[in-house]
Formats: sequence, C-alpha cells, structure tokens
Amino acid sequence: MNPSIENKLKALYKTQMIDSDIDKLSAVRGDLPLEVSDLEDDITGLTTRLENITQALAELDSQIVNSKAAIKDKEKTITKYKEQLNDVRNNREFEALSKEIEIMELEILTMEKSIKEAYVSIEQKKELQTQTDENLDSRNKDLEFKKKELEVIVKETEAEEQRLRDARAKAFDAIDDRLKGAYDRVRLSVKNGIAVAPILRASCAGCFAKVPPQRQSDIRQHMRIIVCENCGRILVDSSISGLEAEIAEEPKPKPKRRGKIGAVGTK
Repeated sequence: MNPSIENKLKALYKTQMIDSDIDKLSAVRGDLPLEVSDLEDDITGLTTRLENITQALAELDSQIVNSKAAIKDKEKTITKYKEQLNDVRNNREFEALSKEIEIMELEILTMEKSIKEAYVSIEQKKELQTQTDENLDSRNKDLEFKKKELEVIVKETEAEEQRLRDARAKAFDAIDDRLKGAYDRVRLSVKNGIAVAPILRASCAGCFAKVPPQRQSDIRQHMRIIVCENCGRILVDSSISGLEAEIAEEPKPKPKRRGKIGAVGTK
C-alpha cells in the first residue's frame, strides 16, 4: 500500500463529495440563472432593435423633408422653363426645354411615390416600435421578478456554498496538477458530475459496469490510481469512500443428487 496514493485518493474523493454538495445547492436554483441570462439577452436584443427603428424613422423623416424640398425646387424650375418656352427662337430650343420639363415632371412623380412609400414604412415601423416597447417592458418586469427570486435563493445558500467552496479549495490543493486536470476532465465529461466513484456491489457506482475481481483487488491495494474501464471515472474502495462494500455473490449451484445404485444379484 502506498500512503501517498491513498492520501491522493482520499483528497480526490473528498473533493468529489464537496463538489456534489455544491451541485445540489446549484440545483436548488434550477433554471433561474439561465432564465435571467436569457432575459438579459432578450432585453439587449430588443433595445438594439428599438435603436435601429428610431434611427430608421429619423432617416425616413429626413428623406421625406429632402424629397419635398427637391420637388419644390423642380416645380420652380419647371415654371421657369415653361415661361422660357414663350421666348424660344426655334424648334430645337422648344424641344430641349420641353424634354427637360418632361424629365423633371417624371422625377417629381417618382419622388412623390417615394414619399408615399416612406409614410407607409413609417407607419409600419411605428407599429413595430410600439410592439417592441411593450415586449421590452414585459421582459424588464420578468427580469426584475426573476432576479429577486434568484437573489432570495442565493442569499439562503451563499453562506453554505462559501463554506463548501473553501473546503473544496483546501481539499483540491492536496492533489497534484496532473490529477487535478484528470479529475476536471472526467467531471466535465459525465452527466452527473461524478469523477470519483466508489465500488458498490462489485460495480462502478458511476456507470454500474462490473469491475473484475483482480481489478477490485488492485484498487484496494492503493498502489496506483485506477479508472473504470467503461466510463473513465477514478475508482476508490470502501476504505476511501467510507462505505461498506456490498459484494453480491452469485449463488453456488447445488450438487445434483445421485441415486443409489442397486447391486445386481445373480440367481
């Protein structure tokens, strides 16, 4: 038996027990931390959407103002060209002015259509703005409620959690870096967070796979760190885990009854 290996196993198992207790405290919070995070993300997204809508509305207003100003300028120019039609000296000048007037009138029609479309877009964006405002208000109320709920739970458990985290740090410090890395990797890779598992009923308590007798004997010797061949968890015996090993022996087959052989006599 190697005292150094035994001490490492004890520190690993103690760390595991503390981590399991911390997991239980975290489970009390349920999905609240995730819900709070999701609501904060929603609020950020809705706020950004509102900013984009406000900017788009300002751009549409500016577009309408500029288009109206441009229409007035073109209307003045058209009036001026129409007056000049009375003073033209030949057909070429008349056709040139007429063409300019026609082009400007078409541009005015295009801008008027653009203004109408902008007003429609403004109405749609205002509706979206109102809806987004309502959603944002609702999310903020939900977030405030969830935060208060989470705060109450955290306040109830923070002292115990801090105590456990202090104890965990102390236990974890007794483990070398290589084992710390192995422990963390296994713990993150399994669903229940159990990286160090005792042997119960001749099986790994983490995945319930059978542990061969020779391997059980090696684990009891504490000569090296041994992992489950099925799930990779670090295995410990009852002297480390403090649990009574429950060995389920298979019932031995009963010997078959042998019938009496009668002597064959001769007559």
